[in-house]
Amino acid sequence: MTNDALTPPPFPEADDRPTAATAGWGEDTAAVERGRCPVCGSSLTFGAGTSALVCDSCGHAVEITHGDDESVSEHSYEQWLAGNRGYQVASIGGQVLACDGCGASTETKDIAGHCQFCGGNLVAAENPEGIIPPEGVLPFLIDSRGARENVKSWVRSRWFAPNALKQVGDTESIRGTYLPHWTYDATTTSDYTGQRGEHYTEKQGDHEVQRTRWHHASGRIRNTFDDLLIPASTTLPRNRVSKLGPWTLGAVKPFTSEYLIGHSAVRYDVDPQAGYAEAKQIMDDEIRADVKRDIGGDEQRIHHIDTTYSQVMFKLILLPIWIATFMYAGKQWQVMVNANTGEVVGERPYSVPKIIAAVVVGLVVAGVVFWLYNRS
Repeated sequence: MTNDALTPPPFPEADDRPTAATAGWGEDTAAVERGRCPVCGSSLTFGAGTSALVCDSCGHAVEITHGDDESVSEHSYEQWLAGNRGYQVASIGGQVLACDGCGASTETKDIAGHCQFCGGNLVAAENPEGIIPPEGVLPFLIDSRGARENVKSWVRSRWFAPNALKQVGDTESIRGTYLPHWTYDATTTSDYTGQRGEHYTEKQGDHEVQRTRWHHASGRIRNTFDDLLIPASTTLPRNRVSKLGPWTLGAVKPFTSEYLIGHSAVRYDVDPQAGYAEAKQIMDDEIRADVKRDIGGDEQRIHHIDTTYSQVMFKLILLPIWIATFMYAGKQWQVMVNANTGEVVGERPYSVPKIIAAVVVGLVVAGVVFWLYNRS
């Protein structure tokens, strides 16, 4: 986490943490707000695969509840854009995160993390003016132990991996983080003109030659796009993040900062306009494929497509990722685990001796086959 300004923790005046004798269910709400266990006062962490905050020390659980009126809302992109012309998230400063343990404050562009003084939880209470707050969060379903097992299985399944790499397991460091993503919905109407090609054959001497007869084609197609997912952060390599999907977006919960306790979370640095441009490219590619299907025939030529986009909606959601790092040959390697589905994507070293051995064996086998063929 990048710290722009640090304020050391104040000296504690008194220990007012509740004890097992005084804590009760009525105090759980306040405990959730400050990220501390109402029984022993230790740090709470969101329990992967549950709907509760769990105490790191005594195991006490505090359920995260949602009101009947809470939902994952979407915003009209056109209305937002009309009031935010020239918007750039890069021009917005950081926010102050306060430690739930020692009280230290940190100004940063992250929205959750860990205190460098005591290791306590840091969660943003308020967003700077202009920042779009998350509407939804996909909670961690796989815990750190499950993520480590997935990483070990992934490592052992790699072809030409060095033998020493097979030992990677509980020794690698692993941390959980939420990565922001935009989702976009839209209804499109596309008018097109083009040509439909139909194959036929004609005889030329002793041979038959395939020809194509072209016919004018035009039409209109309609599409509905729902929850097109666009990474809203450049913190991690975009090409690897995109391979972590698909995500079970139906399990997204209305956002509350309690889900972030015990994990880090970065703020988005991709503006909604840039995200929408990426989403439109995905829409356009699908529209083009649909136009070709609508034209039909054996071949298609598209001359022009005129698309109208309407009912464009968007929202910001946070998706959970485990990031594992390990050292090999003096270099740090990074592996990411989808904490929702278990999908693993990452870097890996290759064993040059194994590759050379495989090439040599291949050449020997090819040589033996060639010799046997010549003998026969």
